[in-house]
Parts: sequence; structure tokens; C-alpha cells
Amino acid sequence: MDQLAAQNPKSIQAMFGVISKKYDLANSVLSFGIHHFWKNTLVRKAGLKDGAQVLDCATGTGDLAFLFEKRLRGSGQVVGTDFCEPMLDVAREKALKRKSRIQFQTADVMNLPFKDQEFDVASISFGIRNVQDTQKALSELGRVIKPGGRVLVLEFGQPRPGLIQKSFEFYSKKVLPRVGGWISGQPQAYQYLQTSSAAYPCGDDFLSIAGKTGWFEKMECIRFQSGIAYLYILERAQG
Repeated sequence: MDQLAAQNPKSIQAMFGVISKKYDLANSVLSFGIHHFWKNTLVRKAGLKDGAQVLDCATGTGDLAFLFEKRLRGSGQVVGTDFCEPMLDVAREKALKRKSRIQFQTADVMNLPFKDQEFDVASISFGIRNVQDTQKALSELGRVIKPGGRVLVLEFGQPRPGLIQKSFEFYSKKVLPRVGGWISGQPQAYQYLQTSSAAYPCGDDFLSIAGKTGWFEKMECIRFQSGIAYLYILERAQG
């Protein structure tokens, strides 16, 4: 695979296609399983009600979508979208085994094929930094949720200065690409993970981008592990 370029759709699509079969294993090993806690927190903060309509973008192999479905306890509907078909193939295989009702379909968060105000909740987990235009993607997510609905974004950031920051910098630069490459056979993909995360706007900078869409009345962020990851909760205005 050629060297990956940040926000290059074709290279990102190819990268995830190649690592799709090993994606879940690599995530669990490289995060020591803590990404499950982050995703469960996102689902709790979604404020789901019985019968809710949920959209999970950049769903990958469907982990977050399945958590939403579990939370809904058989009511409502979850739709999972991604622009990488091999990742969706894995998600669909998992759905068959679980007898899931989730609808997985190909779509790009930059141009969602859904009506205005179609969903109660929309989410994107570790995918927003891969898009070409963050503001446009957030605007699309704001467009498809109902007034008072929530958009939830989980993404890597840069830890605050201190011991955690120094430890994470060493781990992400020296350990993550090697271990991720060993598991997936694609060290370039995990080098890209490190470089893209280190440069992506986080915290108040990300909320500033979200605010420019004009969709969101309330915005907050939750910092995990001193800023290794952030959860953004964006609530659409009622009017």
C-alpha cells in the first residue's frame, strides 16, 4: 500500500478495506480494551428513548451500532453506514450471527442519503478525523437529526502535558505502529492513526468547528484519560 495521506478518501478507504478482518482484534489489543468503555459511555450519553431512530456513521465493523441496538431492547431502529464496503461486510457477518435488525448500508458522512430530521440520534466514532471537511460532516449529522436530538462524536485527541501525555506519546509513536502492523500486516495504517490523531483539533477547537455549522444549541465534551480521547455531545436546537 502506498503511503497514506490524511483526508484522502481513496487512501483511507483502501486502508480500512485491507485491515477490516483484523480491525476488531487490533482495536482491543492496542487500546487494552478501554475503547469499549468509551463507546458505552457514548451510548449512555445519547439519551435514547424507546423507539428511537439511530444513525451510526463510519460504523466500521458495527461495534457502536450493536451497542445502540442492545440499549434499545428491541424497539426503534439502528442504521449503520460506512464508505468502506469490506468493513461493512464484517459488520453484516456479525449481524447475521447476532440475529440483529441493524441496517448496514454504504454511505459517506459528507453526503448522507437521508431526509432532514430523520433520526433522533446520530453518532460517529473514531471516523470524523478521516473526513476531508469536518464542518461539512458535522453539518450533515446535524441536518438528519430531529430538533432536540443529539450528535455524539468520539475521537482521539492530544493528552494534556504530564505523565500520561509523555507515556502516550511514546506508546503511539513507538509501540502502536509495530503492534498494529504485526496484527494487521499493515503498519502504515497504524502510523497514520498516530499522525492523524496528533494533528486533529480537539476539545474547544473541535467544539468551535461544530458551532460554525449553526445546528447545535448545546455543546459539551468529555475528556478521557487526560485527553487521549474525547466524547463530544452536540444537541440540536429545538426550533
